[in-house]
Amino acid sequence: MKLFKYILWVAGIALVLTSCSKELERINKNPNEAESAQPDYLLTNGIKMNVDTYWGTDAAMETSLLYVQYWAKIQYTDPDRYIPASTNIQTVWNNFYAQGVEDFTTLIQLGDTLHNPNYKAVGIIMRSWIFQVLTDLYGDVPYTQTANIEKYLTPKYDNQRDIYLGLLAELKTAAGLINTSGDAISGDVLYSGNMTKWKKFANSLRLRIALRIADQEFDAAKAVFDEIGADNSALIAANSEAAQLVYLASPNQNPVGKNRETRNDYRISKTVVDLLRSYNDPRLNIYAAFPKETNVILGVTNGLATDSANKLGLNKTSDVGAVFTASTAPGVIFNYAELLFIKAEAAQRGLLSGDAADLYNQAITASLKQYNVSDADVATYLAQASVAYDATNYRKSIGEQKWLALFGEGLEGFAEWRRLDYPVLAPAYRGVLGGKIPLRLTYPSAEQALNGANYKAAVAHQGADQLVTRLWFDVR
Repeated sequence: MKLFKYILWVAGIALVLTSCSKELERINKNPNEAESAQPDYLLTNGIKMNVDTYWGTDAAMETSLLYVQYWAKIQYTDPDRYIPASTNIQTVWNNFYAQGVEDFTTLIQLGDTLHNPNYKAVGIIMRSWIFQVLTDLYGDVPYTQTANIEKYLTPKYDNQRDIYLGLLAELKTAAGLINTSGDAISGDVLYSGNMTKWKKFANSLRLRIALRIADQEFDAAKAVFDEIGADNSALIAANSEAAQLVYLASPNQNPVGKNRETRNDYRISKTVVDLLRSYNDPRLNIYAAFPKETNVILGVTNGLATDSANKLGLNKTSDVGAVFTASTAPGVIFNYAELLFIKAEAAQRGLLSGDAADLYNQAITASLKQYNVSDADVATYLAQASVAYDATNYRKSIGEQKWLALFGEGLEGFAEWRRLDYPVLAPAYRGVLGGKIPLRLTYPSAEQALNGANYKAAVAHQGADQLVTRLWFDVR
């Protein structure tokens, strides 16, 4: 009898607590706040915040743009000497996961709830792009368990190989979901709701990833090229179809432009200036700005000590050109030239039929035309013996020209430089890595504290958690 009374008492308390909880939830509801995410607002914010991260201080200006020697620092030069701030590393991770993976996972779920496959497809495409950037940068990262963070508070790290193969499958699914005559989507600040362009972006990302894994998984890469590589109607086919966010005035300005409103510690790298000059490249006056005190473009050597860099003079060295630093400069995440370079290399390597030299010339042309270089100057540039395609060393021809075409896209340029090993870069002058250049970012320290077991498993599989640890895709 006592046990029966106890059970009734516990049940009664539980009922009271449940009622109180429901009452508190009712009282604490904000009548002016939406209880569920709106897909259009979620999409706009997701695109803006993640392109901001891609082009912003932590993932680009203080890390990848310096490592791949697009930019250099003339003040506070530690990052240019391969001493990244822990906050930069942590912020990249946090932003891409919390503002990227989480938001686009929600958008994918809303696509199902609203019976709008186009929202779901866009969510998958953008989330796949973010995962591609994350694994390019860190290596093994949480992937399969991150879509259910409530169940997996400490998600496992997936192998980079499995991530790339998983993304290829996800992007194929996304492309298949798109219905160009189906329900419209709103809030699309990348392609203004043009689902044909979203499908081209998805397929172009598939080719990017396929080429990324070709040194390790040639057959898997070839299967992707066999399926979609020859179908130009399904791929980015013009500069006007590039995946890019066109920024507006403050507070929605380009993060590089926002940076220049208060800072002046970045310059164009001497490495870029020297290569552009060696090719008589008309992009020199576009990529670099004239110093305030001279009419001679002067790049800065990467990795100088702060006092040595300061002596060069803020007004005597060249900043990056206005086409990248203006508030309304576009944030490009996939340009047409890159797609053509992908096809040129694929043709050279037997992944795709076609004339590699012709595709290479088309790629250079697309890059020059992206910056409104005249047809006459394009022809003059291509006619140079130094620019001519060399099939016996395609990695140098494609590597150098692709590196130039990706200028400003620090993360993609960094990934392709590691894969192709061109251009040949000298380590930072006062670098701290024993004459080596970074090959990845280290994992954020918070992962060691909050996800320690999975962090240790990733390090055991991939190698030491150091800037110079070579990733799976980078075989040379």
